[in-house]
Amino acid sequence: MNRARLLLAAAVVAGAGVAAGVAAAAGGDGGTAGPAPSAPAAVSAAVSSAPVPPSEPVPVVVPGRPGEPNRVADGARVSAPAQAPHNGIDAAFVQMMIPHHQQALRMAELAPGRAGDPRVAAVAERIRLAQGAELPQLQTWLSTRGLPATPPGHDHAAMPGMQGQAALDALAAARGADFDRRFVAMMTEHHRGALRMVGDVLSGGADQMLGELANEIGVEQAAEINRMTSLVR
Repeated sequence: MNRARLLLAAAVVAGAGVAAGVAAAAGGDGGTAGPAPSAPAAVSAAVSSAPVPPSEPVPVVVPGRPGEPNRVADGARVSAPAQAPHNGIDAAFVQMMIPHHQQALRMAELAPGRAGDPRVAAVAERIRLAQGAELPQLQTWLSTRGLPATPPGHDHAAMPGMQGQAALDALAAARGADFDRRFVAMMTEHHRGALRMVGDVLSGGADQMLGELANEIGVEQAAEINRMTSLVR
């Protein structure tokens, strides 16, 4: 028993000596040593002073421009794109094309259950899908620039290709071949009006990205005009 007590006392004294040595080294020559750091504090200090390995680059998907594929890039090197400059022609095009698309969608949504020719129904569905996808892009273009959906004093009914309410009511009431004939005639006129609006923004607009979207709209609607024309020959 006495031998065990002596060993324990020696261990305590040795531990105190180590602690005192650490404190003296920290205090410097002639300085007043502070309290020895506890074991958890020493471990924490060692961990915090350890070099931090560089973080791995985070890949991000960068959307391509219209007609171009997406690409993967280092997230640290990707910044938000600067907003493209635009002018009044750009703004007017978007403000007019939104209700123009909305009317085309209303007409296309009438085709199921009314169209007699399945090819007419197929064209209507193509229009619904294409313009339904373009509409949010146009709305976002306005909202990110803080522009109103409709310019003051603008009359949507006066836009090229817009159909009157009486014609829309007659289309909704038609069935079979009568619906097909009315739909093709009205949507063809509607698309031709859109092509005029596309021509205006391509010749006078300043936003290149918007011009590319407008060009896609024009190509798409010109092809649909040709398709509808072939249905009524």
